[in-house]
Amino acid sequence: MKKVVIVCLLALAAATPYAQMAGPRFEWVQLFNGKDLTGWTPKFSKHDLGVNLHDTFRVEEGLLKVRYDKWTAFAGEFGHLFYKDAFSYYLIAAEYRFVGEQLPSAGPGLGWAVRNNGLMLHSQAPATMVKDQDFPISIEVQLLGGPGNGSLRSTANLCTPGTHVMMRGQLRTAHCTNAKSKTYDGDQWVRVEVLVQGDEVIRHIMENETVLEYEKPQIGGGSASPTDPVVKKDGAVLTEGFIAIQAETAPTDFRKIELVNLEGCADPKAANYKTYIIKANTGMCLYKLAN
Repeated sequence: MKKVVIVCLLALAAATPYAQMAGPRFEWVQLFNGKDLTGWTPKFSKHDLGVNLHDTFRVEEGLLKVRYDKWTAFAGEFGHLFYKDAFSYYLIAAEYRFVGEQLPSAGPGLGWAVRNNGLMLHSQAPATMVKDQDFPISIEVQLLGGPGNGSLRSTANLCTPGTHVMMRGQLRTAHCTNAKSKTYDGDQWVRVEVLVQGDEVIRHIMENETVLEYEKPQIGGGSASPTDPVVKKDGAVLTEGFIAIQAETAPTDFRKIELVNLEGCADPKAANYKTYIIKANTGMCLYKLAN
């Protein structure tokens, strides 16, 4: 019976954001606490882990900000801000907006980075990145702002630094794949949701609609360099990993980054039983002591 219920939920999730299905029954974990960077660690290319280069990642006015006002030049120091824990089965949501202009010294070769950020999922641990590595081996849910000139530019796209995915039964090796989302121009707040089920399926969701879906994320390909060959084992399937946001020369605000862990206790007898759990883990169950 449990398996039948889960299958029905997953079928429904293809058309409806998981958050709307479960509503207040979900226990959201606020990865960003609205006050400081507790739980987050920066890693910039060409710098040691933990160095917050030029105060790029900061918290002001209750917002997690990516800023370049203290930069005078850019020489490929791509940055990522990593959350402390790894996850496997989960629903993540982020509310973001792009503000201001791209770092002027980024140069014409980084036109692709204008109003560009991302959620890096199933990422390698930040401590395993080599010092000069530009992007972590991960699955990127690419966050893009519209150009504001009437042309189209989707968001919640897929990019694959050091990875590949399976899509409709075929190995997808293109670095980026566009989602079927609409364009979000200006400085408006945008909410993106991603349903991640280990290596089974990943769905990008915008405004109640699944805009991109794929499965079997795995290590492979380029667009992340240099990498440690001990870590970059091509063909290895990614079932879990860390979460990060980016700093790619575009000023960005995040007002919310929250997550529902879909791996947990599925035993109704336990004190922390959750009806929405997809991956049962009995080791996470808590039981009341008998009097």
